[in-house]
Amino acid sequence: MTMGDETPVTSLILPVLIRPILSQLANALVVLSSTAEDGEIELERRDVAASQTLRAALSKVETAHPGFTYDLVVGIMRRGDLSINMNESVLRLQGSTSEADVVEYRLSRSEDAFQELNKKSAALKKILSRIPDEITDRKTFLETIKEIASAIKKLLDAVNEVAGFIPGTTGKQALEQRKREFVKFSKRFSNTLKEYFKEGQANSVFVSALYLIHQTNMIMVTVKNKCE
Repeated sequence: MTMGDETPVTSLILPVLIRPILSQLANALVVLSSTAEDGEIELERRDVAASQTLRAALSKVETAHPGFTYDLVVGIMRRGDLSINMNESVLRLQGSTSEADVVEYRLSRSEDAFQELNKKSAALKKILSRIPDEITDRKTFLETIKEIASAIKKLLDAVNEVAGFIPGTTGKQALEQRKREFVKFSKRFSNTLKEYFKEGQANSVFVSALYLIHQTNMIMVTVKNKCE
């Protein structure tokens, strides 16, 4: 897999893995700075600024070259001779991301319709992130599938509410296209679940769930671009 490949995990590495790590680093440096001696404070402040600069630089590179951070992480794993299921890991990590880590997928407008869309998109992604931990417990997983179906419906309802705020025909058509793509991948997710119960291939479910998260993010980006 190389930079620019249209796979869900490549688009999620930066917000789900890299940013949270850099945020934790920055927070740790802030704590150290607050407890440092006078002579050390300036050095600690420089470290905090450096971590923020690195975060901004990685975001800029990822925007210009989608998949860069994925290749970076895979390269590190290869050097360390590590074997990790990236799909499973990234899906699980999705559940622990903060609003600051996924700011490009959050709407800033204060109207109820936009804030409701924020809540519904976050809720769906949170439920999907539970799949790796629950997929082996059939009873629990079946309940989770019901939650996912309900969350998908609620998200689509929220998108319909926001559609009325989209100015112009072109903007409305763009959002409608995103909705169609989301519905397509929702159906694909449903079909993947049916295959899982026949074949037991959990990784296919992880990948399909990541695609659904990616499509949810694309809806948010479209609304953001057309309304903010």
